[in-house]
Amino acid sequence: MRTLNAQRIPPVSLAWVGGVAAHLPGLAFLRRLSLTLQGGLATEWQRLPLWLPVAMGSGILLYFSLRHEPDLSALWLAAALILAAVLLASRRPLAAWTLAMGGVAALGFGVAAWQTQRLPPIIDLPNKAMVVEGVVEAVDPLPEGVRVKLTRPRLSGDGPELQRNLRIRLRKKDPLVPVPGDRLRIRSLVREPAPPAFPGGWDFQRGAYFQGLGGSGFAIGPAERLGEPLPASPFAQLRGAIGARIGAEIPAGSGAVSAALLTGSQSAIPEPDMAAMRDSGLAHLLSVSGLHIAIVMGLTFGTVRFLLALLPWLALRCDGKAVAAPCSLVIGLGYVLLTGSQVPMLRSFAMAVLVTLGILLGRRALSLRALAVAAVAVLLMQPEAVTGPSFQMSFAAVMVLIAGNEWTGPFMARWRARKEWWRKPVLMLLGLTLTSILAGLATTPYGLHHFGRLQIYGVVANALAIPLTSVLVMPAGMVALALMPFGLEGLALAPMGRGVDGILWVAHTVAGWPGAALAAAPTPSWGLGLTSLGMLWLCLWQQQWRLLGLPLMLAGSLSAAWVAPPDILVSDDARLIAFHAPQGVYLQRGSGASSLVRESWLRSWAEEGAIPVPLQGQTPDGVLDCTATVCRFQPRPDGPVALLLRSVKARGREASPAIQAAPHCGEAVLMLSPEPIRGRCRGAAEVDRFTVWRNGPHAIWLEAGGPRIVSDRDWRGRRPWVPPPPRAAWEQPAAQ
Repeated sequence: MRTLNAQRIPPVSLAWVGGVAAHLPGLAFLRRLSLTLQGGLATEWQRLPLWLPVAMGSGILLYFSLRHEPDLSALWLAAALILAAVLLASRRPLAAWTLAMGGVAALGFGVAAWQTQRLPPIIDLPNKAMVVEGVVEAVDPLPEGVRVKLTRPRLSGDGPELQRNLRIRLRKKDPLVPVPGDRLRIRSLVREPAPPAFPGGWDFQRGAYFQGLGGSGFAIGPAERLGEPLPASPFAQLRGAIGARIGAEIPAGSGAVSAALLTGSQSAIPEPDMAAMRDSGLAHLLSVSGLHIAIVMGLTFGTVRFLLALLPWLALRCDGKAVAAPCSLVIGLGYVLLTGSQVPMLRSFAMAVLVTLGILLGRRALSLRALAVAAVAVLLMQPEAVTGPSFQMSFAAVMVLIAGNEWTGPFMARWRARKEWWRKPVLMLLGLTLTSILAGLATTPYGLHHFGRLQIYGVVANALAIPLTSVLVMPAGMVALALMPFGLEGLALAPMGRGVDGILWVAHTVAGWPGAALAAAPTPSWGLGLTSLGMLWLCLWQQQWRLLGLPLMLAGSLSAAWVAPPDILVSDDARLIAFHAPQGVYLQRGSGASSLVRESWLRSWAEEGAIPVPLQGQTPDGVLDCTATVCRFQPRPDGPVALLLRSVKARGREASPAIQAAPHCGEAVLMLSPEPIRGRCRGAAEVDRFTVWRNGPHAIWLEAGGPRIVSDRDWRGRRPWVPPPPRAAWEQPAAQ
C-alpha cells in the first residue's frame, strides 16, 4: 500500500462526520467510518480522474434513456459546475471533485443532445417501388452480389436531394460494376430502418440515425450509370481496390475474412463462416480494433528501428525510438482511415497516440489514465457509441487487461528475474492464457446483454487463433499492402490466406464442439449497469474496498433470473405473434414475416427454436388450444387467458369475413389478431394489426391483475430517430 504524502494529496474533509459522532452516544462507529473514508480517499486521490469518463458516459446514457428530447441547457449547467469546481479546488477538494463529476456528467448529456440535434431529420419514404438516383459513396461486396451506399439521393429522379444516405442491394446478376463516385439510377424498393424487434430491444433506427442512413432496400431493375464518375473519397476507392486484389488471390471465405482484416468490411463473409466465428468466440478478430492496430504499429515500430540499426552512422546520431514512434503513428492513422474509422479503432488509435507520447517522453506508455483520455475523446466525438456493444466490450476488455497487469505485474517481474531458459516460454503461454481469460470475463456480460449467447470454449479458440493472427496473418497482410503498388501482393497474400484458413478451421472446429454456444437469457439494462459499476469499482480503485465490486458484478450477472420475460410478443406488422410457455415458444407466422425479428425474439427468451402454433387441436403442454378461428392461450394454470383470433380463408374471390370481438366477450382478458378486430369487449384489451401499425411491436405480460402491455412507442417515446405515429388516409389533411 502506498504511504500517505500530505504534501501531494489534498486533505479530504470528512472530519465533521466524526465530530458529530463524538457527541452521539452509541454512534462511535461513524467516527471510525469517517476516518476510514478519509484515509481511503486520500490514498486513492490520484485515481479520481479515472472516474471522469464514467461520469460522462453516465450523462450520455441518461440522455438516451429519456422518452422526450431535451434542450441544450445541460451545457450551461456543465459550464457552471465545472467553473465552481475549479474555484473550490484549492479549498474544498472533495466538494470540487463532486462538482466536477456532476459537471462532466452534464457535459456528456449536453454533447449527446447537441450531436443529435445537429443531424438531419429522418425521412419519410413512400411505400412503393421508385426510381432512386444518387452518387455511390461506398460499395460493399456481399457473398452474392454487391450493395451500394448512395449519398445525396433523389427519389423519382427529379425530387429534391435527401439529406440522408440510402443503402441498396443490387440484383445478383447485374452486369454493372459500381465504383465510388458513380452516379447511378436504380429502380428499387426502399424502406425506412426497422424499429426494434421488441420493446427494449436493439434500436436499429437510432443506429441508422447517427450513421446518416435514411433507409435500405433492394433493386428490382438493373442499375444504370449516369455520366462520368464524380470525385470520391480516396480511402473508399482504395478499400474497393484492395478488396478486389485480395479476392483475386484468396478465394471464398478466406478472401472475405482477409479483406475484412485489411479494409474493415465484413459484408462479404459467408454466413457459415460468420456463424462459426461468433459461436467459437472469435468474432472480435473480424472487428478491426486494438489487436490489429497494435500489430500494425508494432510492426512499423520494429521495422523502422531495424532499418536504422542497419545504418550505424545514423543509428549513433539519432534516437531510434524518436524516429520509429512517429512513423508507426502515421501508419496507424492510415490504417484507421483505411478501415473506416470504427469505434474500436478510434479508441485504439487514441490509446496509440498516448502510448507514442509516453515512449517519446520516457513515461509509462499503457495505463488506465491513457484509457480514460481515450474514452473521453471517443465520447465527445461519438456519444452514441456508449450504447453499443463495440464501445462497451472494447473498453471493458482493455480496462480489465490493464488492471490485471497492475495486479499480476509484481509476480511476473519476479518470475522474469529468474534465469532458467524454460521460464520465458512458460511466461509467454501464461500471459496469453491470462489475457484470453481476462478479456473473455470482461466482455461476457456485454455479449450476454446484446446477443444472448455464451461462448463456452472462447478461451481455447482465442489461445489458438490470436497467435496465428499476430504472427502470420496481420504481418503478411501489411507486407501485401506494401507490395500492392508493384503488383507483387500475391507473394504475401498466399501466406496470409493460409493463416486465415487456419483461423477458420479453428472457428469451425470449436463451434462444432458440444455446447460451444449456449443460448442464455439476456442481462437486463439495469443488471448490466450493476455489472459495469462493479467492474469499474474493482479495476479503478487500488485499496481493499475495490473488492466491493465483486458482489455488484455477481448481482448484475444474476439479474436475468429476477426479470420475468414477456408471455407474448407481437411484431410491428403483426405477421409474427409468439407465445412463451415453460415448454418453449409457439409462433404464429404470416407470409413475409421477418426472420431477423424471429431470431431476436428467440434470443430474448434464450430459446434455440420455435414451434408453430397448431391449426387445430391442443399443444402437448396444454397452454394452447386451437380451432380454425381462435386459439386459447393460458401459460399458467388458473391464470389469465389470451385469445388469438384468426380469419378464415375465403373461397375464390370472396373477401374473408372480418374478425369480430363480440362472439368472444368474457372469454379472455386479451384478444390478439394479425388482422383488424371489429368491435370491443368490456374488460378485454385488444392488440391487432392497427395497434402495432400505430405503436410498433408489443410485449405483453399476462398478470393476475390483468394484462400488462408495453408498446415500442411507450418504451422509446418521442425522439428524433423515432418516426411519428402514422395516420390513416381519412386522418390526412385535405389538399389545398
